[in-house]
Amino acid sequence: MIDADSCPVKSEIVEIAKAFSVQYLFVASYAHMKNDRNDDEWKFVDSSKEAVDLYIQNHVRSRDIVVTQDIGLASTLLLDDVYVLSPKGNLYEESEIRTALDMRYLSAKARRRGIYGKGPKPYTAKDRQRFIDQLTKILSKFEGI
Repeated sequence: MIDADSCPVKSEIVEIAKAFSVQYLFVASYAHMKNDRNDDEWKFVDSSKEAVDLYIQNHVRSRDIVVTQDIGLASTLLLDDVYVLSPKGNLYEESEIRTALDMRYLSAKARRRGIYGKGPKPYTAKDRQRFIDQLTKILSKFEGI
């Protein structure tokens, strides 16, 4: 499943999934509905803040792969033995998720005090390639390649 509201690697996911003959599902809010899609691979949910996350949490199964940038969602999915991959190709691990959650909390706390950082680094071709390599590696494990 893919948290599709702001996912920059949709076409790469489709291409890799088809190469491995695996199903995929893009989950997005109605606010992000696009015309250039195949409805068979899309699920649209309410536009409330956590609707996409809740849909994914309620429909994911052990050993599924989820693509998301949301660290909070990733932390809950790891408990269900789900592979969680960021669009930048970083595989979330239980051993590292606590630190990521702590950093997210500290950043939110600073923003509430009016202290703003530089924001996320721009998405690069290297990030895209890392994502392709990591997703291919995960799917190769399932295929025994």
